[in-house]
Amino acid sequence: MAQFQLADRLAKLPPYLFAEIDRIKAQVAARGVDIISLGIGDPDMPTPDFIIEAMKKAVEKPANHAYPSYVGMLSYREAVADWYKRRFDADLDPKTEVVSLIGSKEGIAHFPLAFINPGDLVLVCTPNYPVYNIATEFAGGIVQFVPLTEDNSFLPDLDAIDEATWIKAKAIFVNYPNNPTAAMADVAFYEKLIRIAKQYNVIVVHDTAYTEIYYNEDNKPLSIMSVPGGKDVAIEFHSLSKTYNMTGWRVGMAVGNPQLVHGLGKIKENVDSGVFQAVQEAGIVAMRDGDPFTAELRKIYKQRRDTVIAALRKVGIHCNVPESTFYIWCRVPAGYTSSEFVTKVLQETGVVVTPGNGFGAPGEGYFRISLTVNDARLEEAVSRIASKL
Repeated sequence: MAQFQLADRLAKLPPYLFAEIDRIKAQVAARGVDIISLGIGDPDMPTPDFIIEAMKKAVEKPANHAYPSYVGMLSYREAVADWYKRRFDADLDPKTEVVSLIGSKEGIAHFPLAFINPGDLVLVCTPNYPVYNIATEFAGGIVQFVPLTEDNSFLPDLDAIDEATWIKAKAIFVNYPNNPTAAMADVAFYEKLIRIAKQYNVIVVHDTAYTEIYYNEDNKPLSIMSVPGGKDVAIEFHSLSKTYNMTGWRVGMAVGNPQLVHGLGKIKENVDSGVFQAVQEAGIVAMRDGDPFTAELRKIYKQRRDTVIAALRKVGIHCNVPESTFYIWCRVPAGYTSSEFVTKVLQETGVVVTPGNGFGAPGEGYFRISLTVNDARLEEAVSRIASKL
């Protein structure tokens, strides 16, 4: 059989984090071990019925069977703008400042192709969702990681980035609420980031997939679009996946500076054919009518969070109480690296958690738990982990 070499851009990549976890998990499952996966952030609960019913009706419309618009139906983009106004009091022009996405991952992965030339410097705050740096490298950009540390509440120390770096930087990737650390950013952080981005003409790429998974009504996650000047420098990515349990539906949006939105749209014109219109129609219903569902969803995750935090603390595992996301970011017990601890837990208990260093070097010494299994399985998982400590 002929042998073919991967392109250099693929050959030099490390194994994709979650794919590598799946490989090890399969080996353990083959031994007959009952696997409890707390690794990937994929909600275990189904999409609510009212969205499914809207989809059924939309699928039956012949008009939805044709190629959709590359940038999304205007009605979908209007629904996004309405949702942003209601949720964040942010004003968006649906015609020029909103584009539909086949899930936010797709948009994030394609964005560097629109604005990053080979050799351009891009700052990536880390630990991070790996797509930020991988997509940058695919576009030929040079990645400089900006560490997020517990001492600074997992916010980037913007003052520690020297002026020469800001002058060279084309873009900076930030993500709040943060995956994997569950950290949140306040108005003061966004104001400072916007001020610096304006000064040095740096694009702010903001991933906000988890804004609706929060646990304190008095401290809701923010959109950079609601901060004065945010729209001047930023493009923000959001998704219906976590908010409405629609991970498999692949529908999201990018909003913000019209030049940035237009550039991403130009890439999408050439590489995909848009989101299935029936899915967009279901998304409209989700954004219009889904607030009560998401409020109940937050109660479920809060109960899970509190159960796991209490159990972990009983066995001496340190973790901050997250005010957002459905992740818990924990320190590994003394004497282990992240990978050593995660491998031990998986091999000896069948519980999958994610090594912190898989999200970047500053994640060493931590592991991430995802709250995307039911209470009984979470309690079983933590009990198994505790039995090995």
